[in-house]
Amino acid sequence: MTSPRIEVHEDAAALAASVAGELLSRLADAQAAGRIPQIGLTGGTIADAVHREVARRSADAEVDWSRVVVWWGDERFVAADDPERNAAQARAAFLDAVGADPANVHEMPATGDAADVDAAAAAYSAALREHGSSDFEILMLGVGPDGHVASLFPGSPALDVHDRIAVGVTDSPKPPPERVSLTFDALNRARSVWFLVSGDAKAAAVSRAVGGADPHEIPAAGVAGLEETIWFLDRASASAL
Repeated sequence: MTSPRIEVHEDAAALAASVAGELLSRLADAQAAGRIPQIGLTGGTIADAVHREVARRSADAEVDWSRVVVWWGDERFVAADDPERNAAQARAAFLDAVGADPANVHEMPATGDAADVDAAAAAYSAALREHGSSDFEILMLGVGPDGHVASLFPGSPALDVHDRIAVGVTDSPKPPPERVSLTFDALNRARSVWFLVSGDAKAAAVSRAVGGADPHEIPAAGVAGLEETIWFLDRASASAL
């Protein structure tokens, strides 16, 4: 495993601009090389800022969004029209605006699509097996103040699941309690993993994750890219490094 690359930006806005520019450049390069890139999105405030910056810049970028396949690392198990869903936020911020092909946008099941979180996780696992490639081109992840990544929380039994692509979470310490999350095994099938982190409340978790903490205590420490891992930080989130 190679050492992670750490980029520290002045503030959240500069971080979002850098990530958006890098994403568009990587996608254009992948398509120029003949690949149909598959990416994993995350949710949260900084991800929303990145998505809006992507939408703003896409008109000048050489990316054919109809040939980008989109997945998510985790999702709230709520109604499909709930604005708190990561997918809803991404659609509103950029997916609809840039012309993503709905057939290539794979949302995690909502409450009306599956009987429960376990059924939703099984359905998403099946979708990844059918439509996914062997790995993600880029997987973007947020990190919580407790070090959680996707919806894998410290001490959760889901951290030790190695026979599934996705798992149902029923006791999330963050509301809502029911979620669907990719497992470590699935998250670690990305060529490039990008952690997007902003704010001093997350500085300690960032420091411990980068320092190689036990993933049972700091789950973000348990995810790395097959080829590279990049931590995109603002000064506040990098303050404990």
